[in-house]
Amino acid sequence: MNIVTGCGNLEAIRKEDVQKVLDDFAGQELYIHLETTNGVYTGFRRPDQLSVGAFIRNGKIRYSRGKITGNGPYRVGLKMESGWVYAEGLTDWEVDDKGRLLLAGHHKDGKLAIALELSKEPF
Repeated sequence: MNIVTGCGNLEAIRKEDVQKVLDDFAGQELYIHLETTNGVYTGFRRPDQLSVGAFIRNGKIRYSRGKITGNGPYRVGLKMESGWVYAEGLTDWEVDDKGRLLLAGHHKDGKLAIALELSKEPF
């Protein structure tokens, strides 16, 4: 399952459950997928609006501490040796059948705004 495809069984984030998975993954070499978007065609539909996004897939990451904060939407921070990776605006999550932590943030209309995925294997 990949959040970006919209498949799977994502459910509303339960902070305590996500925190446990973040703790379990700490100290391991993982693959990360991090993607943000406000809509690829935003700039074409509304020229006065800036279209922005960020994307990394199968980057390697090892963090010493992972933390989920907020009351919804949520923010996840991953403390690395030389800095931080963080994602905010997260609303949904799951651990899929491959053991990957999949987090997503969706707009009220269901469109994906952010995806953060962590895996022991490449995506």
